[in-house]
Amino acid sequence: MLRHVAPFGLALACVAIFFSSGWADEPGAKPPVEMAVFVSGQDGYDTYRIPSVIVSPKGTVLAFCEGRKSSQSDTGNIDMLLKRSTDGGSTFSAAQVVWDDGPNTCGNPCPVVDRATGAVWLLLTHNLGADQESQIINGTSRSTRTVWVAKSTDDGQTWSKPIEITSTTKQPDWNWYATGPGSGIQLRDGRLLIPCDHGRGGMQESHVIYSDDHGNTWRLGGTATPSVDECEVVELADGHLMLNMRNYDRSVQARAIATSDDRGMTWSKVTHDPTLVEPTCQASFRRYSLAEGGVRNRLLFSNPAKADSRSNMTVRLSYDEAHSWPVAKTLWAGPAAYSCLAALPDGQILCLYERGEKHPYETITLARFGLDWLTDGKDR
Repeated sequence: MLRHVAPFGLALACVAIFFSSGWADEPGAKPPVEMAVFVSGQDGYDTYRIPSVIVSPKGTVLAFCEGRKSSQSDTGNIDMLLKRSTDGGSTFSAAQVVWDDGPNTCGNPCPVVDRATGAVWLLLTHNLGADQESQIINGTSRSTRTVWVAKSTDDGQTWSKPIEITSTTKQPDWNWYATGPGSGIQLRDGRLLIPCDHGRGGMQESHVIYSDDHGNTWRLGGTATPSVDECEVVELADGHLMLNMRNYDRSVQARAIATSDDRGMTWSKVTHDPTLVEPTCQASFRRYSLAEGGVRNRLLFSNPAKADSRSNMTVRLSYDEAHSWPVAKTLWAGPAAYSCLAALPDGQILCLYERGEKHPYETITLARFGLDWLTDGKDR
C-alpha cells in the first residue's frame, strides 16, 4: 500500500503530495477511471473550456473552467465556474459561479494554494465581451485585457469578489494577457508564483507574477521570449525554476523551455524539448515527488502529443528533472486539447482535460489513475 512521506509543500504540484515508491506493490495496474465533469450544451452553457484542477489542503478536488454562454468562441459572455469533489473526484457538486460579469469575459483560471494559510487564490483575466482577441492585440478594441484575483478561505465553498491587480502585474505596452491557464505553484521559500503570457508589439511572450506576502499583493516577475505564450512552471530539485511553454516557432513542433536561477525574476534563452511534441497548444507540467527521505524525483507532463492535430492526450513521467521523459501513456487517442494535472493524498494522479469524439471541446473530463498504470508497474 501507499506509504506517505513528509511533504515539503502542498502547492508544488497543484497541491502535490509526496510519496514513497512502495505503493506499486499492489498487484495489477488499474486502468484510469474517467468521468465527464462538464458537458458542453448542458446547464445553460454552449461550451466549457480551459480546465484547471487543484487539490485543497483538506483533499477537496476543485475543478475550474470557463462557461461559454453562446459559442465555442474565446470572445463574448464567459463565466468562471467551479465544481467541488469531496470524494477524490468520484462525484462532483453542481457548478457554482465564481465570477459572472454579464456579457463580458471572465476567464483563464490559474489557482494556487498557500500552504501557510490554507487559502486558495484564483488568478484570472477579464475583458469586454465585445472585444475580440485580434482587436485587443492590434489596439482597435474598446478596452484591454485586465488581471484579477479572488480568494477562498473555506475550501472553495465561497469566493471573495475579484480584485483587479493589473497595475502591478502588466506592462503599459502589453495588449493581450492571460494567467495560466492551469495552476500556479508555491516555492519552498513560500513565494506564490503564477505562470502567465502576454502580447507586445506583435510578439508573444511568457512571464510570471508572484506574491511574497501570502497573496495580499502581486508583482511582475521575469519574461521569457520569443514566440511563446501559455505556460506552467515547476521548481526543480536544485531550486531553479523551469518554465514549460506553448511554442509558436513553426519550425519546431515541440514545447519551449526556459529556466530561472533567481526565483523567476529573469529567464534563460528559450530552448525546445523535442520529446514533448505539440500541435501548438496548452499543456500541464507538475512536480509529483521530490527526492528526499527515500523518495524519487518525479515530474509529470500532459498534452495532446501530435504535431498536426489536437488529439492523443498523453501523460509523461520524468525521473531526472525533465532532462528525459522515459514514460508515456495515452489517456485518449481521439480529439483532445487543454489539460491540468494534480495529485490526491493517496497518490492517485488527476488529469482534467478537454476531450471529445468529433472535436476536443465536447466535454471536460477527469481521469484518475495511479503510477502503476502509468509505468506498467515499473515504478517500484
